[in-house]
Amino acid sequence: MNPIKKYLDMPNDSRSKTIVVALTLCLVCSILVSTAAVLLKPRQDANKALDKKRNILTIAGMMQPGVSIEESFSKIEPRIVDMATGLFVDKMDPTKYDQRKAAKDENLSVALTKDQDIASIRRQAKYATVYLVRKENKLDTIILPVHGYGLWSTMYGFVALQGDGKTVKGLGFYEHAETPGLGGEVDNPLWKEKWVGKEIYTPQGDVAIKLIKGGVGPSTSNAQYKVDALAGATLTSRGVENLVHYWLGDNGFKPFLKHISNEG
Repeated sequence: MNPIKKYLDMPNDSRSKTIVVALTLCLVCSILVSTAAVLLKPRQDANKALDKKRNILTIAGMMQPGVSIEESFSKIEPRIVDMATGLFVDKMDPTKYDQRKAAKDENLSVALTKDQDIASIRRQAKYATVYLVRKENKLDTIILPVHGYGLWSTMYGFVALQGDGKTVKGLGFYEHAETPGLGGEVDNPLWKEKWVGKEIYTPQGDVAIKLIKGGVGPSTSNAQYKVDALAGATLTSRGVENLVHYWLGDNGFKPFLKHISNEG
């Protein structure tokens, strides 16, 4: 007897027919989902790259109404930096280098000791992509990638500095899973504005930025180094402070900022 006819003649409530239908449905759905994922991946990658550019422009204060993201981003110069020396690396393409992926590769990253790892990132990529903006042949803005652990997640973002490499122009995170309304307030534009104009380093070159409870006012001692902590989010605030201290410290971009400052 034809096996297909035999199958069709089975009662609809038979166990064998139910299993075959379920397996067939799963197989068809798997094929459809896999096909959609493959076909949509180029578009997803393009949207991801566009979103990254949008975040960089926003944090640097370079988003302009009526100007496309690609046009605005064309004014930004991406460069690869050797984190150990602080020098530019010209043999690598900054548009193709994936710093997050490199941090997971033992050959492209270094393990951090407990004392070094104040941002709780475990490993640091040997190279990083930085973004430079020049105006009239002078360095105007330096945009650095940063990340570190908050309360629930690793927060990924950028810090923008003025051309002096010491004064904050902007700070923002494009990926995190902190508590909405508490640690999630790292996305609040009002809080991010509080970073603008803050100084990172003391005259001795130490990272001095701190997040403090109670707010920063005109009478706050050393207010140029202090930012309001997030209300009700002590651990997220501490995570932000720690990641800023790490990435702008000796194990982070400090050698690069020194080098580029000396170069003028």
